[in-house]
Amino acid sequence: MTLKRLVIAGLLLMNMAWAGSVLAVPAHRSLTWPDGQNGPVTFRGKTHRQGCSECHQRGIFPVMRQGAETITMKKIDAGTQCGACHNGQKAFGSINNCARCHQPAKTR
Repeated sequence: MTLKRLVIAGLLLMNMAWAGSVLAVPAHRSLTWPDGQNGPVTFRGKTHRQGCSECHQRGIFPVMRQGAETITMKKIDAGTQCGACHNGQKAFGSINNCARCHQPAKTR
């Protein structure tokens, strides 16, 4: 293997390692789903400090784009989507705990 190929391979490995450590949503950013049945839900990067692949995988959220998948309480309470972590063991449970995620809509 030539030196050039070794350098390229090394750079690719470093890039893959860096990509795995990037946060899904940076601490200074938030994503909001305004149409939650029980009020809007905001996903805050400050409180969700895991890397992208922690949630973006088959069975949880396979696509990394807000709105790509319909999020439902039925799925969450069954242990998929947000419920993969919010199960009462890894993070607070979703069942009968609506106000932890659903914030009342602000009145104007």
